[in-house]
Parts: sequence; structure tokens; C-alpha cells
Amino acid sequence: MAPQTAEAMMPIELAEFRESGLLARQSCFRVALLIPLCGSAGIWAPSCISSAQVAVEELNRQAGIDGRKVQLIMIDAAVEAAEPIEEIINDLIDMGAIDAIVGMHISAIRQRLSKVVRQRVPYIYTPLYEGGETTTGLFAIGETPQEQLGPAITRLQDIYKPRKWALIGNDYVWPRSSHSYAKSHLKSFDVDVVMESYVPFGLSSMKPVVEALDASGADAVLVSLVGQDAVNFNRMFGRMGMHKSMIRLSCAMEENGLMACGAGNLERLFAVSSYFGAVATEANAAFKERYHALHGDFAPALNALGQSTYEGLHYLASLLHDHGDLWRVSSTRDGLPVRYSSGRTLLGGDGNARPSVYLARADGMQFCDFKLL
Repeated sequence: MAPQTAEAMMPIELAEFRESGLLARQSCFRVALLIPLCGSAGIWAPSCISSAQVAVEELNRQAGIDGRKVQLIMIDAAVEAAEPIEEIINDLIDMGAIDAIVGMHISAIRQRLSKVVRQRVPYIYTPLYEGGETTTGLFAIGETPQEQLGPAITRLQDIYKPRKWALIGNDYVWPRSSHSYAKSHLKSFDVDVVMESYVPFGLSSMKPVVEALDASGADAVLVSLVGQDAVNFNRMFGRMGMHKSMIRLSCAMEENGLMACGAGNLERLFAVSSYFGAVATEANAAFKERYHALHGDFAPALNALGQSTYEGLHYLASLLHDHGDLWRVSSTRDGLPVRYSSGRTLLGGDGNARPSVYLARADGMQFCDFKLL
């Protein structure tokens, strides 16, 4: 068996893993970390990798997972990736090369993979998502529209009282499901949805979209765009001065995207999330201290999507420790009592405890004015 040195436990990319000759399972516990490394959502990768590394370091100071040291295999789960993710994961599982999956990627990828993994290894899905995941052996731990979007819309309606909403997102399951929920929720306020638009990933220009939004007469817009697409939309929105007549709400705008948008393009932009890097809680202060102790002062910006990979690894470790092989016959809907470490607080316990959710406002290139929903 290969020695479990600190170097051996460093994250390894798929290509290097294949070339290493170590595809057969070794003494370490190998976790496939599925994150977008290219395309519209590639902007999330540095924070996801860095946060996951903190969890690995913490787990490996103890017993690792299942009594073995943990090693991450980084795999590109972007929709734009050249190699089909289903084929990669199926081959790795067949060869016994991975013991589990932690995925921080869009729901379209999760739906494709759920047909392939088939309870052969535990699969932890970490980001916010549309809800309703019931696949056995797959555990979606992120927030749903009912938990995030509904309370945020209610708060903005109470404060700004917009009468006309627009809904804009990428063309896949999460935006469409979120918008369906938003339309239902907005009915209770007797307001109109005057525009609903879906765009492909990597749209070359957001100008026609923003022009159509301007012509719609909306005074609020729900932006369900991913990564760089959201950045490009907000840049165009700002250049056209749309903030003067319209507020923006996003469930997926995070700190890296905020910085990429530029301070002048962020007025009256609101984000809703269960985690922000600047939230002043004891749990977050402790997490940030550990994060920067490992990566230094110039580490990638902390955000909800990155922090979720930290949670995902701790959830995986606790799930296997507390419930053994019960994951093979359980799913998200079972609400297993898994108590796990988080940058937000210690989560789980009774299987139904959920994290706090905040509405934040963009101020320059940072979030502020956190409101507990």
C-alpha cells in the first residue's frame, strides 16, 4: 500500500489520477469532488476546492472517513466539459477507484449522474437546488426555493412593494423550478409577472436580454443565471442604468461573482443565502480562521457554494460513521439525523434542522446589511 503522506492526501486532478497508475483503490478513502472547472460556472471552482481542503485537513487530523485518510479527486462537472461526466464516474466506480461523491454542480448534472451512480457509492449533493430529490443513496443538503426564495420575495415586497416582476435564468431545471415557485408565491401579493426568459449557458451577449427586460416595465427581477452568465447580465444591467427603476434578487450570486461584476454594476442588487463570508456569527468566525490558517490571507473568497463542499465532506463522514450502510436504502427525503460540521453552525441532530437564511444587499463589491429571514 502507498504511504499516507501529507503529499499523498493533496487533491489530485482526474488526468493526473489516471496517469498515476493508482486507479485501483488504495488505503485512502477517495472522494470524487465534482465541481465545474470550466464554462459559465467555472468561477466557483477555487472557493469550492479550497473549502473542501479545509474539511479534508480536519478529517485527516482525526480518523479520516471510515478509518482511512481522505483524498480528493477533482473532476470537471461543468455542462461544457469535454468528457461526459456519466462515463467518467461510471468507470471510476466500476474500477473501485472512488469511495464516494461530493458534488457542487448544477442540477442538470445531478439528474444525469443519479441514473448512473445507482447506490454503488454515497453521493452528497451540496448546493442550493430546486428541491424534490428522492434518489436512493443521494443526499441533497442545500436549500430549496421554499427555504430561500419565498422569504426573500416576501421581505422585498414588504420593503419595496414592486408591482411587476421579471424572471430570467439559464435554461435548465433549477431556474425553471425556482421560477415556477416564484410565480406561485407572487400570486399571494397580487403582482404581475411581465417577463419570463431562459437563456443558454455562455450566451455571447446579454444586451438583448436586458433590453427586453427594460421594455417589460418590470420593477423587480429574479436573476437565476449561473456564474459568468450572471456576471455578464449584471454588467450590462449596470451599464444601462437599470438599477434606477428596478431591484434585483438572486439566490446564486456569491462573493466571487460580485467582485467580477464590478462595484458600479451592483446597486440595488440583493442576494439570499444561508451563508455569506461576511456574516458575523461565531461559527463563521471559527470557520474563517481555519480556512485562512490553511490557505493564507489571499485565499479565494469564501461563499455559500464553496462552503457547501466543506459541509458535504463532513456530512459524508458523519453519515457513514453514524449510519453505516443505511445510506444504500435512504435518501434526502428520509431526513436521517446526521450531525455535521459547517461554517454556519453545527447542523443536523434530529434530521430536520435547517440553517438560517439571510437576505443581503450588495455594497460595492461586498455583501452587507444581512437580514435574518
